[in-house]
Amino acid sequence: MDIDKLKQDMQGYFTDGLVTIVGSGLSVAEGIPGMSALREHLLAEVPGHLPGNGLLPQWQAIEEKLRAGSDIETVLHQLAPSPELEAVIVDITASLTLDAELRVATEVISGRRKLRFTLLLKQMLKPNNGVPVITTNYDRLLEIAVESAGLGADTMFVGRNVGSFNEKESRLSFCRDYRKVPKRGTLQLIFKPRALILKPHGSLDWFALSGEPVCCPYPLDAPRLIITPGLNKYRTGYDRPFDAHRERANREIDKAGRYLIIGYGFNDNHLETHLAAQLRSGKPALVLTHTLSPNGQRLVENCSNVIAITSDSAQGPGGCVITNKGVEFIPGHDIWDVGVFVKEILQ
Repeated sequence: MDIDKLKQDMQGYFTDGLVTIVGSGLSVAEGIPGMSALREHLLAEVPGHLPGNGLLPQWQAIEEKLRAGSDIETVLHQLAPSPELEAVIVDITASLTLDAELRVATEVISGRRKLRFTLLLKQMLKPNNGVPVITTNYDRLLEIAVESAGLGADTMFVGRNVGSFNEKESRLSFCRDYRKVPKRGTLQLIFKPRALILKPHGSLDWFALSGEPVCCPYPLDAPRLIITPGLNKYRTGYDRPFDAHRERANREIDKAGRYLIIGYGFNDNHLETHLAAQLRSGKPALVLTHTLSPNGQRLVENCSNVIAITSDSAQGPGGCVITNKGVEFIPGHDIWDVGVFVKEILQ
């Protein structure tokens, strides 16, 4: 493969109309536990957190399938937990992620490390209406990465300590000045460069307080607004603020000119209805991931406009370029890793 030609092709994605979609793979690369670690953590912790024996038979059915090797998403699709059991799963999921998130955030804020997404953002165009970033992750590493790059992080909430959900006010909070448009007699608002971070599965700092969604960095004694895998996520996903984030994410996907897809498994029906349709319509996409999921593999096979860059440790250091024409190994180039990608391709 002509590496120089490949680099030029990948650089071509970083123009107007780019929407970035981030899955758990990027967070795992930064030190956040993935689904396998979460499965083991749930198996160890859930029995000790069940309020009485009423939920035990339901959990035992789930536990049996998890111990047999089934993944969390599949099990919770087959055996949707009751609201009471789901609340336990949410709390334990949040506690595991929070511990890891704090370790990473401390290193970043103290200047001991830089997040991969910070390095990537510095090479991206900054449209006046914000850099659209869609993520299925609960953690706040993207928000930290965005602010570390000197951008504002617009999550549709307004307020630092007890933030209220208000999409318009959040957007206007980044307005820094205005200017008159010559001959037209109108005013143009000037915004701080920012990223619009859309989180259709919720965030660790979202809570339901007195029936309203709030954003708070402190551990409130209130239900966290995150959606765990399984059938219940489709029910919960139509509540505020999930619905607004999902609908805006789908609008961004529909109007995008191209996509950068990082560490995402193509397993979320909230987004796939729109994303898969756009990819099949011919819009180009560049996928960076350690391992391409079966759903991702099927999309690549059926879409000549999708290029996936993945790892292939079986052949040594390097990666694979996967297209609908086949697989080609690139020795010594781990450009599936975002940090390496920025250094090798964009700088």
